[in-house]
Amino acid sequence: MDLKDIAQALVEGCNAGAEVDNLDRLYADDAVSVESTAMPGMDSRETRGLDGIRGKHAWWDSATADVVSRAEGPFLHGDDRFAVIFHAKGRMVADDSTFEMREVAVYHVSGGRIVREEFFQDVHGATCEKHPAWLAER
Repeated sequence: MDLKDIAQALVEGCNAGAEVDNLDRLYADDAVSVESTAMPGMDSRETRGLDGIRGKHAWWDSATADVVSRAEGPFLHGDDRFAVIFHAKGRMVADDSTFEMREVAVYHVSGGRIVREEFFQDVHGATCEKHPAWLAER
């Protein structure tokens, strides 16, 4: 598969709720995932290897409920990268709090597989919705 095929397959899989299936179909065994901040219980923002990335997905699935999400894109960049915008809202299981988030993910492709993903959080997204006055100040 070329970059466009991989990018489109990732977005289609995410929008179909098949994120875990995407891992086996699209990712290299030694892929690296980098979050904008360390996930709970982890010392690093970086996870190495497909098994580790599967573990991140398992954590997310167990820590959240009633999640509605959408992937927007892909946005191609050269012949080795693409970006996707993710929108999600749901509930955290631990404290029953709700969340609404948006993030950008940049994917690096080599040898027909995703070898690196990097997530960028919209730190103002939730704040804007809770405090509309912030928008007027911009």
